[in-house]
Amino acid sequence: MARAAPVTSPTPRPAPLADRSEAVLSRLQLLVTRKLDGLLQGDYAGLLPGPGSEAGESREYRPGDDVRRMDWPVTARTTTPHVRRTVADRELETWLALDLSASLDFGTGQWLKREVVVAAAAAITHLTVRGGNRIGAVIGTGGGASAPARRWRGAPPPAGPGVLTRLPARSGRKEAQGLLRTVAGTTIQPGRGDLGALIEMLNRPPRRRGVAVVVSDFLAPAEQWARPLRKLRVRHDVLAIEVIDPRELELPDVGVLPVVDPETGELHEVQTADPRLRQRYADAAAAQRATIAAALRGAGAAHLRLRTDRDWLLDMVRFVAAQRHARTRGTTR
Repeated sequence: MARAAPVTSPTPRPAPLADRSEAVLSRLQLLVTRKLDGLLQGDYAGLLPGPGSEAGESREYRPGDDVRRMDWPVTARTTTPHVRRTVADRELETWLALDLSASLDFGTGQWLKREVVVAAAAAITHLTVRGGNRIGAVIGTGGGASAPARRWRGAPPPAGPGVLTRLPARSGRKEAQGLLRTVAGTTIQPGRGDLGALIEMLNRPPRRRGVAVVVSDFLAPAEQWARPLRKLRVRHDVLAIEVIDPRELELPDVGVLPVVDPETGELHEVQTADPRLRQRYADAAAAQRATIAAALRGAGAAHLRLRTDRDWLLDMVRFVAAQRHARTRGTTR
């Protein structure tokens, strides 16, 4: 019920950032730089403290070696105790899973939900693409077969309609700007997307440890995407950015309101003057959001909510600052 949106044109809305992506992205980058720069300074030093977190070669055990580094498969195979060396991971690889299905082409606040998705992608890109760090993305625009991985430099071609598109992880600001231009230029198509399949693209093939960021409204049933998200969390730090519009949480009292599901085209007329209906809608929406939050918490993902009627950048600054404080709390400088 919270998925329905007020009726607009039956044809897909063109990407709002496509025609002015360069100017918009330039202003967005400046805005993000002013607010976020300095919050995540320093190169990535690995997910675990110590000499490193990436698995290296095995060697025979020597007295004094850390028994927590025992390589049990090799030990069992050779019948001689072995320990696994680790390699310091000094570069961060970040992957974005960006949901641009039809339900994101809606907004009654200051932004459309899809514009918040692009803005969040720009902020995450700015926070991570430094010191040789790499960033890649998978983009979902609706139902359809997956598109093969594409090699790109600078500005890759826009993602096709109704496909899942993978943009390889690359380092450098020029490559990152090309990625953002592709995201901003992606045209939303009608039809249901598959958020579970989008997240699963980050699991296959297996990648080195890093950060995975999923940006969506998570309106798909939780059983569709919760398991792939839990699987993703086994190897990566996962951040789930949930994009919300206020009309998805409660209905205004405006009389008879035609609403349409942007993914299926299903049309309903709702009598919003009925206070009991508005209360049932608000209760159902609250229950839906609670289910989403529980599924994200169960998957072990950090959860950030961005709304179309609020300052999304301020919410992100607070979240990043809180995460930084939580990671450094109790440490000695």
